[in-house]
Amino acid sequence: MTRPFRFGVNLLEPTPLDAWRAKCRRGEELGYDVLLVPDHLGMPAPFPSLVAAAEATKRPRVGTFVLNTGFSNPVLLAREVATTAALTGGRLELGLGAGYVAAEHEEAGLPWGAPGERVAHLERTVAELRKRQEDGVRVPLLIGGNGDRMLRLAAEHADVVAFAGARVVEGSATGQITPLSPEELDGRVAKYAEFAAGRAVGAERNLLVQQVVVTDDPEGAVQPLLERIPGVTAGELLDLPILLIGSRAELVAKVRGLRERYGFTYFTVLEGFMEAFGPVLAEIQGREPVAGARPDAGMSVEGAPGVL
Repeated sequence: MTRPFRFGVNLLEPTPLDAWRAKCRRGEELGYDVLLVPDHLGMPAPFPSLVAAAEATKRPRVGTFVLNTGFSNPVLLAREVATTAALTGGRLELGLGAGYVAAEHEEAGLPWGAPGERVAHLERTVAELRKRQEDGVRVPLLIGGNGDRMLRLAAEHADVVAFAGARVVEGSATGQITPLSPEELDGRVAKYAEFAAGRAVGAERNLLVQQVVVTDDPEGAVQPLLERIPGVTAGELLDLPILLIGSRAELVAKVRGLRERYGFTYFTVLEGFMEAFGPVLAEIQGREPVAGARPDAGMSVEGAPGVL
């Protein structure tokens, strides 16, 4: 049975309380199913932000996308999770990752281990969280990553497996990324499916979308990216799963095509594209766009970790 679509928005910009509440309510009004907060220095602190998001809204779930487990002691993190789950009325979804921005660890005075060490810490964190949830409310768990060990961990423990659709540029201390081709993403999804073959019910599959641009001139819209991603054509960029660039009808068709090809039913967009994606989301949900939705609205997200 095909899962229904879900849509989340990752809220990147810290704001005063009233503006934060208004932003969360706008996300709810536009039809987003999940209000999310990342875990990067200079961005909102996840858990208090999610409590405020839940207080300001009624329908959406709230979640981390994703916590850098290298920032946290697993036992202390379990306490934060339990308290946040209670204060959000059971609406919390917990997204976890191994961390990928070395510069943030340096700034925070925390060790930056080798990839295997960071994944091992994530594994310990998952084990601790699951142990402490055995007698309480079980918070749905999302695990994000591309490597085999991360995908195996997601296959074993995650309710949601999140694919970044990109990899960190080798040697980048600031977490800049380069996209996976459609064929490379095929391989990552197939590897996850191989690891999860023994599950009775597979995890929900999520894709993080890096840009949403509603336009009748898609080739013109990708020209700035051509300068930053060498060796690709405009057509190849437009085919990338993590870019939604084109007319509303083209974006609706692409989202549905991504579900058919990869099994993605849960899509996350960045805050700067929350308005632009609103009418696309509404059409997929089978309803009229929200009055006042601004498909050309958005903020600059350049410079944020992981953003193209």
